[in-house]
Amino acid sequence: MRVLQSTYWLEPAGSHGVWGLDDYHFLPFLFGSAQLIGHKYIRPKSIHDAELVEEYSKYYMYLACIKFINSIKTASLRWHSPMLDDISGVKTWDKVNSGMIKMYQAEVLGKLPVIQHFLFGSILPYLGIPAPSPRTEEEDAHWGHAHAHAPAGASPVDRAAMGWGDCCGIPVPSAFAAAAEEAEKKKSGPGLLVGQGIRPVPFD
Repeated sequence: MRVLQSTYWLEPAGSHGVWGLDDYHFLPFLFGSAQLIGHKYIRPKSIHDAELVEEYSKYYMYLACIKFINSIKTASLRWHSPMLDDISGVKTWDKVNSGMIKMYQAEVLGKLPVIQHFLFGSILPYLGIPAPSPRTEEEDAHWGHAHAHAPAGASPVDRAAMGWGDCCGIPVPSAFAAAAEEAEKKKSGPGLLVGQGIRPVPFD
C-alpha cells in the first residue's frame, strides 16, 4: 500500500478519524501493537525516539508505520498525528492493543457505511440481522400482469388518452417515448414562445 501511496501520490479521502491513524491505515497499528506485546525494551513512548524507530522499523510493523509517517510529514508527531501521540502515553503494548481492538470494533466493524463493503465468510462471519431471502417470481407483486401501451405510430391524442400505462397504480413513462412525444408537441402544437429577443430563462 505504501508503494502505491508514494508512487501515485495518493491523497487520503478526507480525515477518517480513528480508523485512519496515519490518514490511510488502522490495521497495521493494531497488528503492530500485538507484535510488541511483552517486549522487554520497546515501550509505546519509544515512538518518539527517532533512532530507535529507524533501527527497529525493519522488524516491527508499528514502528515501520511511525517511520513512514515521519518520512512524509515534517512537523512533530503530536501535531500531525495527535491520536498516535496520545496512544504513546499508555504504559504497555497490551493496553494499546486491547484499546485498538475496541476502537476497531466500534469505529469500523460497528459502522454500516464502512462495513457494508466487507466480504464476510468463515474467518469474519456476519452475526447481524439476516439478509432478506430473495422472492420467487410468484411472490413478486409485479409478476404475471401486463400493462397497456399505445401501439406504435399512434397519434399524440390517442397516446395521451391511453397514457403511459402504470405499474400497480404508479405511472411509468418510457424515456424514449416521452422524448418522442415532446418532439411531436414542438412540431404540431403551441410550445415555447419564439421570436426576436425571447430567450429561455436558465434554471438554477
